[in-house]
Amino acid sequence: MNVRSQVSMVFHLDKCIGCHTCSIACKNVWTDRKGTEYMWWNNVETKPGTGYPTKWEDQEKYKGGWRTNGNGQLEIRSTGRARVVPNIFHNPHMPSLDDYYEPWTYDYQNLFNAPEGSDQPTAMPISRITGEELDIQSGPNWDDDLGGSPIYAANDPNLAGLTEQQRQQLGSVERLVFFYLPRICNHCLNPCCVASCPSGALYKRGEDGIVLIDQQRCRAWRSCVAACPYKKTYFNWFTGKSEKCILCFPRLETGQAPACFHSCVGRIRYLGVLLYDADRLEEVARLPDDRLVEGQRSLILDPFDPAVIAAAEKNGVPESVIDAAQRSPVYQFVMKWKIALPPHIEYRTLPMLFYVPPMSPVLANRENDTIHHATDNLFHEIDNARVPMKFLANLLGGGHEGVVRYALAKQMAVRWHRRAETVGDVDREAVERLLRAADCTADEADAIFKLTALCTFEDRFVIPPMCREQAIEMMKDPHEHRQEAGFGFVGGPRRGL
Repeated sequence: MNVRSQVSMVFHLDKCIGCHTCSIACKNVWTDRKGTEYMWWNNVETKPGTGYPTKWEDQEKYKGGWRTNGNGQLEIRSTGRARVVPNIFHNPHMPSLDDYYEPWTYDYQNLFNAPEGSDQPTAMPISRITGEELDIQSGPNWDDDLGGSPIYAANDPNLAGLTEQQRQQLGSVERLVFFYLPRICNHCLNPCCVASCPSGALYKRGEDGIVLIDQQRCRAWRSCVAACPYKKTYFNWFTGKSEKCILCFPRLETGQAPACFHSCVGRIRYLGVLLYDADRLEEVARLPDDRLVEGQRSLILDPFDPAVIAAAEKNGVPESVIDAAQRSPVYQFVMKWKIALPPHIEYRTLPMLFYVPPMSPVLANRENDTIHHATDNLFHEIDNARVPMKFLANLLGGGHEGVVRYALAKQMAVRWHRRAETVGDVDREAVERLLRAADCTADEADAIFKLTALCTFEDRFVIPPMCREQAIEMMKDPHEHRQEAGFGFVGGPRRGL
């Protein structure tokens, strides 16, 4: 058992209000430099929608992530030894600037210096790259709140497998059937971006698993951009280097939450540390799609298990980090309550960002001009919610509806339990049956409610001590250390191709 620690995150989608405060905080801190105008390390998408860059989830187009070949071995979809050099000047699977958007500003001088006239002067949009006038066709979060729904929502790759009725139900603007999906780098356990880099510039930090890019070693191959299935690695056209979310590690090292976490208005974000068994990464990554969620959970170890604690200490994990793992809110959501799920686990990168799926209003049906609501069977409401179970399963369950249904059923049970406790207009026996059917107790429901609705800053962010001095002492040569350790990705940074 090779026990390692990993900083992990949970986003509670039922609490996200789509205010984009997180995106602006990140933009102001990290991507306000030349060449980063189009980069949004943190962005918030409206679902259903094609997202940013356009249709990033369509791996038939972008070839991101891992796949298993005929021999059951893992291979990178976008690149390989024979394809690196031929694709150096043109990678057919890498998104173009149009898939993001061409950043622009406005010709404000035309406003300030325009001569007196009968017409109001205008500030024409101009490209921040070429300086020429620009006809704006898209932009960051162009499809916000179902804007342009017939174009964007109707082309969401997660609609695959849905019936025509479900598509119409989900894409109807009149019903306002949408939710928000905040995205950052997942800092995966099996990062495809790391394994794809010919220069070995990408690596996972040994003490916390944060995925970083060594700017000195980066040679602008851009294999990482094509290989990342979440498209959270970007190329800086001005410096000729790749860049990505660094999870604000300078803030973490001083005990502060990342900027996007700290600024979140809805308090949807949680951060903690998980312990996992690195020896089983390749085994889990090879599992069929419908077993990947449970397979990833099996990687995560119980921080209270004496055998796990002993193995962690033997592997150099500090006692303070083990203590942080025992208090981690991420462990509660992912392992204890099992209501947080990884996005697109079928890409086999084993992301360390998990989402609590959103609840949605139940569908009504009309009979003889009378509207009937599904209130007799509470679980029936879950399966007939306006956001189809299949859509959420494609997004968060690797296509497996069971794990999504379990998470939503438990959230529904918590909601009715709290209503019985506070309002008292719900039959208590019915709530007890609902709790039992959702594999939940009253105490667990109260704990979920507390961490979801009554949590403090300290409850949401259990930041492990970085122990930087100890880590630096452990790796006199950081490149040698990360190559020997492997850092939980199949093949390592140099053997991934």
